[in-house]
Amino acid sequence: MSWQAYLTERGYVLVPGILNPTQCANWLSSWECFLNSERPSTILRTADGTIYGARNLLRDWPEIRDLLEETSVFSLVREILGPQAGLVRILFFDKPPEQSWALPWHKDLNISVRKNDRPSSQFIHPTFKHGVPHVEAPQSLLERMLTVRLHLDPSTETNGPLRVLPGSHQSSKSIDSSGVAPETILSNAGDALLMRPLLTHSSGDSQAGTKEHRRIFHFEFAGMRELPEGFEWWDFVRI
Repeated sequence: MSWQAYLTERGYVLVPGILNPTQCANWLSSWECFLNSERPSTILRTADGTIYGARNLLRDWPEIRDLLEETSVFSLVREILGPQAGLVRILFFDKPPEQSWALPWHKDLNISVRKNDRPSSQFIHPTFKHGVPHVEAPQSLLERMLTVRLHLDPSTETNGPLRVLPGSHQSSKSIDSSGVAPETILSNAGDALLMRPLLTHSSGDSQAGTKEHRRIFHFEFAGMRELPEGFEWWDFVRI
């Protein structure tokens, strides 16, 4: 089965070796330089200052696009979403040692938009996240999106790996964790997980005593620039 067919059937596929060890080191070095700059206003920290995430990196850290262009990610995305695809959001996640966190089963239903107070029959539940307007997108739009999670650390049984319910992207926006055996996504540094936003997924806490990080850059792509009902993406960078 091709990777494209696997993604269509199961809602996710792990693509190994998107980054080689040298590239992984370069990404981490560039990330540290960004964190030490005066720009990181949307870094997420614990009470003691430990970094566990970041939002709005497409605007705050534009250099990441140059790093991404040196990989095969854009060509993989275009194979799935077509030539009109664009990058719409970049997030960062880490599970620092002794500062872990967990997420229950969920689907990624929210998108960032310029304005979320427009009257709409399709876009619902407006919220703000670090000052950026968000809405829950209609299923028809989410089906034309793809997420790429680029791993800069190995994802192991001890550092809170992602769990998925294969095929659950075909069950609309509802969440039903019964009847489907979950799979744990284990990966090497440099691997990329391609997944549909409607795939049901979760992750647990890292095991006590682990010294492992789980640093991941999360890229969201859409197959179209134009949104219905006059809505606009907060960001859309054609790839």
